[in-house]
Amino acid sequence: MISNAGAAGADGERLEIVRTAERLREIGPLWEMLWHDAGALVFQSHDWTAAWWNAVPDRKRRELSIVLAWRHDTLVAVLPLATCRWYGVRVLEWAAKDYSDYCDALLRPGVDPAVVQRMWDYLDQQGGFDAAYLGHVLPAAVVNTLTARTDGGGVALRPHHRQATSLRVVGPWSNSQAWFDSHSGNARRNYRRGLKSLAENAKVEFRLMSPDEPLGPALQRCAELKRAWCARNGLVAPLFDAGSPMLEALAQVLADKKLLHVFVLERDGVIVAMTVNLMQHDTMMAYVTTYDAAFERSSPGNILLFDYIRWSIDHGATTIDFLCGDEDYKHRFANQQVTLQSFAGGRTLLGKAAILSDKALHAVNAFRARSQNRPSKSAAKSADREALGAPVGEP
Repeated sequence: MISNAGAAGADGERLEIVRTAERLREIGPLWEMLWHDAGALVFQSHDWTAAWWNAVPDRKRRELSIVLAWRHDTLVAVLPLATCRWYGVRVLEWAAKDYSDYCDALLRPGVDPAVVQRMWDYLDQQGGFDAAYLGHVLPAAVVNTLTARTDGGGVALRPHHRQATSLRVVGPWSNSQAWFDSHSGNARRNYRRGLKSLAENAKVEFRLMSPDEPLGPALQRCAELKRAWCARNGLVAPLFDAGSPMLEALAQVLADKKLLHVFVLERDGVIVAMTVNLMQHDTMMAYVTTYDAAFERSSPGNILLFDYIRWSIDHGATTIDFLCGDEDYKHRFANQQVTLQSFAGGRTLLGKAAILSDKALHAVNAFRARSQNRPSKSAAKSADREALGAPVGEP
């Protein structure tokens, strides 16, 4: 079954929009082959998108709008999008946006990126959305080609005021001890002091969970700690809602692809800090990091960060990527910062009005922040966390 299939071009190119769960399942093997051939991040894989769609709690207000480009029978590009209704406005956004740190189109190596523009135009012609918002875009992302349009046709994407920050620890290092020794004496003393305090009358162990261990109990502990942190900070994070299958579903995708690395810091066998990570392309990426506030004086999150970074270096990582968010603790470790762009555009009058309203609200908030000599909300918290649907960390 083909949903909204376009006519084939002279070179055999055919465009298609996937709008049903049935079709999403059907294209899974070919999408996964393309993902593997492209060497893309897991966030662009079919398994990640499918896991999100199967677990998303508010599917009634969402619709798939995944654009495929075929060359004869070969899948050459995927633009993984979906619509979501916000106060009556149909917003086109990345599929799994709230749970993906880096979003992009998927393109077969050697294929002209101009195909992405044709896919975008085809979706625009088919309609089904009022406004588009594409965030979490890396500087080298394929989808950046959509913003270079000058012919005035279709929905024009323009830079949006919401930006996100990615902080990283970038090598090379001779070894993990050299990296540890590069920190200030005070930082090293704090690590040792915290470890000594945490180990008082207890056994403390840092370890990488074995692939044979059941994930469920550890992920439940992670969600409990994250919910407690959100409650203390007046935030909401759907990823960690009690009973939500999302965290376990996404972690299982990482495990199935042999990318998952769950590091835990245990005190007498009880997890007091943990991080759910993935390692891909010699980069260790921290997806979710959390700690038990009952041991805050010992800084278990800080201890865990030192330990898993050292483990990563010893096991071939050349970069430790903290993913989206500019939380203070990341700045204490990072030596590189990358700005993620976002783009927005209106398709209908309602969509264009929503974009203008959003800009006006942002301008008012920024003015109030300047007049009160404090950071604006968008500056104080990384913009990709509006609903905290994406992972957050707080060591």
